[in-house]
Amino acid sequence: MAGKLNLDPQTIVDKEFDIDFKGYNPDQVDHMLDQIILDYQTYSDMIDELNAKIKELDCTNASLRAKVIEYEGKLRMKPEEEPVFGSNVDIIKRLSRLESQVFDNQKKD
Repeated sequence: MAGKLNLDPQTIVDKEFDIDFKGYNPDQVDHMLDQIILDYQTYSDMIDELNAKIKELDCTNASLRAKVIEYEGKLRMKPEEEPVFGSNVDIIKRLSRLESQVFDNQKKD
């Protein structure tokens, strides 16, 4: 961050101005520079906080991408399963077998 900005809070604090006969009021200049320092420090803190958040989100994103790749691989490797209930013919066959077992058991009793 420091490489992109010309000033940082410490540079502003250390800046000395020459006093001329027709110059600005030194107290007003100091007050203004104090406000600028506070803003620079606030911006610096915000940038640091946001950079930390970006790193955290990048890690989360990488983790989620890895999980997606893992699940896609598992999905490709998983054999196609037949549905539990197939066509109507399958259902009718199952019912027929169950009926015959039930009626066979009743005839034996």
